[in-house]
Amino acid sequence: MADELEALSPAESASTQHRVRFEPVGIEIDVAEDQTILRAAAEQGVMLMHGCKEGQCAACKSFLLDGDDVEHDRYSTFALPDYEKEEGFTLLCRAHAYEDLTIELLNYDEEMIQSGLPIQEAEVEVVANDPVTHDLRHLVVRLDGDLKFFPGQYLDFAIPGTEETRSFSMANTSARDGFLEFVIKIYPDGLFSRFLAAEVAVGDRLRVTGPFGVFTLRDNPGKDLVFVGGGAGMAPILSLLRSMAERGLDRKATFYYGARRRRDLCFEAELRELEAKLPGFRYVPALSEPGDDGWTGETGFVTDVLRQADLDLTGADAYVCGPPPMVEAALELLPALGVDGKRVFYDKFTTTGEG
Repeated sequence: MADELEALSPAESASTQHRVRFEPVGIEIDVAEDQTILRAAAEQGVMLMHGCKEGQCAACKSFLLDGDDVEHDRYSTFALPDYEKEEGFTLLCRAHAYEDLTIELLNYDEEMIQSGLPIQEAEVEVVANDPVTHDLRHLVVRLDGDLKFFPGQYLDFAIPGTEETRSFSMANTSARDGFLEFVIKIYPDGLFSRFLAAEVAVGDRLRVTGPFGVFTLRDNPGKDLVFVGGGAGMAPILSLLRSMAERGLDRKATFYYGARRRRDLCFEAELRELEAKLPGFRYVPALSEPGDDGWTGETGFVTDVLRQADLDLTGADAYVCGPPPMVEAALELLPALGVDGKRVFYDKFTTTGEG
């Protein structure tokens, strides 16, 4: 069932700015009325927790401590129910300030909050657009200039001829100077999917904006890592694993990747190579519908496979990325396996309804 969406129009004034203070971190920024609070923070180097930027995932949900003149762009009432909005909760990715505000951050990372990289707009040239499974594309583009990002972050792609954008995570690390690569799921009725599958060719030029996202590797020497992914969630997790290999990190790590059939697996050879490069790293693919293709690996939903592994993940860091149902199941499971809820980092890949 599609999420219910609510629309509110911000006032026309675009130039007036208001002071927004974030507690308990004591950081203040200026926010123009035509900007969302999240975008204004990003442009000023303040990295607030966020995910989809479309009012669907609730990662940026916060609470208004002082001031209430706030209006929201369209958002999902599953992310911000009416009763929560009436109590003073807000979604920073959709909120416009029309007076000075004090906001309590309910979800923030002290290690990262002031480590933001500048948001840039850039033009890229398509180098490759190849299928890696029946419904995943490996898109590689070349930057005209330089764009700094942290492994695990994402960019917004503008869709030509529309005012729409779509967000996709980089699969590479910043070490590949000048090139960016993405793993993108093709949806039959998706606006960007149709464009990517039918129109995008080598040599085409596209507009991107970013970087965004906080799905980045935190320092926690000596502590185990568990990655749980599915679908295009391969991209940011692959970026983190490649980064670990480049940096020579020796933290024990396991990557559980869920797919339906063998044909849905990708980057198998590289992940097996990473097992040789990274001490203590294991790649564990799991198929929920293995069929009769001779599969001898793990079977079942990836979170069930993780549960049945009977691991003690006390003190571990967990990174989860993929379809919302998988992410929700993992967020419920991981604390039961010993992971501190504050050490579970996730990127929920929401889909954008067309029409």
